[in-house]
Amino acid sequence: ISCTNTSRTVYPTRSKARTVGTNPITIAAPSSKPGDEFVLDMATSAVALGKLEMCRRRGLPIPEGWGADKNGRSTSEPAVAIEEGALMPLGGEERNSGYKGYGLGMVVELFCGILADAAYGPNIRRWMNTDRAANLGQSFVAIDPNAFAPGFGQRLSEYMNIMRNLPRNQLADRLKVPRVPILKQL
Repeated sequence: ISCTNTSRTVYPTRSKARTVGTNPITIAAPSSKPGDEFVLDMATSAVALGKLEMCRRRGLPIPEGWGADKNGRSTSEPAVAIEEGALMPLGGEERNSGYKGYGLGMVVELFCGILADAAYGPNIRRWMNTDRAANLGQSFVAIDPNAFAPGFGQRLSEYMNIMRNLPRNQLADRLKVPRVPILKQL
């Protein structure tokens, strides 16, 4: 398990002050079968900041719930969210449980800022501002699954197989599970 706090780019639920970062979290677990490793790599914001930046560069609107304007209202304009507004927390607006993403972002601040004696919340410099060090913190947790019970990797492989083979809805061509993309060998 690893996480890091980041520059403040996210509005907390019911606020219009950038005080939380995208604060990514990664959780990985080994499997007994290659390709069945569990790897979840996610931001605690609705999307990573780079997705807004790509939409801005391409002149595309962003979906509702990704970003907000300076008053905290959802916007479809990536430049507005990046320059004067903020990203929305995971879940988006409060009615869609955005407070859960905001709370998860705060958990990362607890581990990576407060516990690590690094900058946290509004004390972190703004993104792209280089007038001072960012002083970000990271947190790493390693758990030996064999300290609990033998067969963890096999059970994980079985679970990943179950999840990949669930009945699909009419819109899905396949189901996805959190894992590392298969890299093509050159």
